[in-house]
Formats: sequence, structure tokens, C-alpha cells
Amino acid sequence: MKTEMQANVAAFEQTLRSTIALAETFAPEDWKRPTDCPGWSVQDVVSHLVGTELMLLGEDPAAGHVMAEEPPHVRNDLGRLVEPGVDARRGRPGADVLAELREVLGRRLAELPGIDPERPTVAPTGRTVPYAEFMVFRAFDCWIHEQDVRRAVGRPGNLDAPAAGCARRIMESGLPMVVAKRAGAGTGTTVAFEVSGPLAFTARVRVGEDGRARAVDAGAADLTLRMDWETFVRLAAGRCGPEDVTVAAEGDGGLAERVLANMALTP
Repeated sequence: MKTEMQANVAAFEQTLRSTIALAETFAPEDWKRPTDCPGWSVQDVVSHLVGTELMLLGEDPAAGHVMAEEPPHVRNDLGRLVEPGVDARRGRPGADVLAELREVLGRRLAELPGIDPERPTVAPTGRTVPYAEFMVFRAFDCWIHEQDVRRAVGRPGNLDAPAAGCARRIMESGLPMVVAKRAGAGTGTTVAFEVSGPLAFTARVRVGEDGRARAVDAGAADLTLRMDWETFVRLAAGRCGPEDVTVAAEGDGGLAERVLANMALTP
């Protein structure tokens, strides 16, 4: 468990340091560019990274800040939790928010070695998991937001980062639910996801007699969806719809539409 914790913390650190290095190159206008996160600019995404780590340090990222009103892009309790910390930094220079991210990352990295890897912690899914596994979610979240920022400023990179492996693990685990529950695939149906690129993989999901889908290692597919890694990430992270990307579908066309329309796995 200790080794797993160290690997997940390293993935978390690498993607945040990559984000910091990218942000150090920004012109003032880059901070204000819109991202795929509704209502959030590049600066807002970096503010969110700051705020989440401050909360994990037991601090209030909003520091008493009260929003004038709840913005329309806030749609759930998680949004209500994180938005004040983002809103509190909207009037600050981007360079100041970046300096805060450097500082809070340093404090988190100093704290993490002292945390028991088996300490029970509530994950974003609502499940209680060991802290070592919780850090998979932190690496995933930070990497997804790094990619939000990179797309917004037109500087792709770090798609094969260690944290990308954490992202794949989390998103791939959600595919059975997408196929059976959301897309309504029938009993015995198998859907294959063939993903190319830096984290190429094939995932097959089959719906059992109980109506639940599970990962399977092999077998013919009723539907095969082929896409590159970044497309898979954007769809599974809810950053775009199927109309915004290129996916090759072979098999049941109606099922393909339902699967692709319901792939978003993040809140």
C-alpha cells in the first residue's frame, strides 16, 4: 500500500508541476481564455486546483468570500462547494493564483508522506477508500484540468503522463455502467472500445443475464467504437459531445449513439 501511495502521489505531483510550468509561459490574455468547463476560464481552473488542495489541508479556500449570486453553471452540491474558492480569485492577477498553486502544492507534498496510506477517506464517488486510492482520484482530477487548460491555450502535451494512467483506470471502470444502465444495452450485448494513441487500449464490456455489464477479456462485439485517447478522455470527462469529435462505429448504430451520448463520467 505504501508503494501504491508513493506512485499515486508522484503522478499527482507530476501533473501539477506540468500545469505550473505551462502557466509560467502565459500571456495575460491566456488566463482569461474559456475552457471546456462551463463558466470557467483558465484562471478559474487553476483557482479550483488551489482551492481543492487548500480544502484537503483543512483550510477555507474562499476565506469568508461571499458570492454575489450563484452562477448558472453551478448545477449540483459539488459545484456549490468549489465555486466560492474560484470566485474569490477572479479579481486577482493570474500570476498571483499561480504563485498560490506553487505554495499549496509544496505544503501538500510535505504533508502527504505522513498520511497513512490505509486511512479511510471519502472519494468523489461517495465510496470510502484508502488514502492511497484517494490519491488516484486527485491525480485524475488534476490531470483532467491540466488538459482543460492545455486545450484552452492551444498547447497540447502530457497526454501520456502517469496521471493519465490514473485517469484511464477511473474512466474505464465506468464503462459498464455507461453501456448497461445509461445506454440500455440488452442482455448478451458486447461493446468494445478501441482507443488509439499514447495510452492505447481495448476495453470490452458485456451485459450479463442480470442486466449488469462487466468487463470481459475477449469475444465478438455487437458494437465497436474506435477513437483516439484524447477523444476518449474528452467524452468520458464530459468535456464535449459526440458531435464535437470523430469516432468510428462498427455495428449497432442506435446503440452507438446512446453510448456516445452518455459517456460523461464526471460530475
